[in-house]
Amino acid sequence: MGGSGERKLGAFLESLNDDETIIDLHDRRIPGSRANIDHIVVARSGVYVVDAKNYTGQVRKVDKGGFFTIDNRLYVGRRDCTRLVAGMEKQVEAIKKAFGQPLIEEFELSVTPVLCFVEAEWKWFARPIQLGGVWVEWPRSLRGRVEQEGPLEGEHVRLLARRLVSALPAA
Repeated sequence: MGGSGERKLGAFLESLNDDETIIDLHDRRIPGSRANIDHIVVARSGVYVVDAKNYTGQVRKVDKGGFFTIDNRLYVGRRDCTRLVAGMEKQVEAIKKAFGQPLIEEFELSVTPVLCFVEAEWKWFARPIQLGGVWVEWPRSLRGRVEQEGPLEGEHVRLLARRLVSALPAA
């Protein structure tokens, strides 16, 4: 596993797996690419591709558009991190390809992309941000998302995780 943010989030996600209804796959390689996926979480609530970031500073969504336009950007401190949102698409597509269309249709699966800022600051009473279809959140909010009840049963979670393990090798 890569950086300290990935390791911290990995340890946190492992602590959620008490009965194998939440399975976290760490550091999976995208076939045909040098890229990797930090975490894939398979839970009763669905499948999540999670990119862990160890940035510091306050996380916020800022509209940089003009008077008649909207241009929402993701900032952590003074750093414009919007490019990270677009980078999630490749990871989502790799997971969908690993499952294949018949399995996606059978389980009515969606793959939810998440940018998880492990050490960043959030305002009091902050809520996760959604930008370009990607959820931007912190570990405890991610926990709430994956622990929700969902359409998958325990055996489905294990089946889907095995499918990912065989299709996306460890990096």
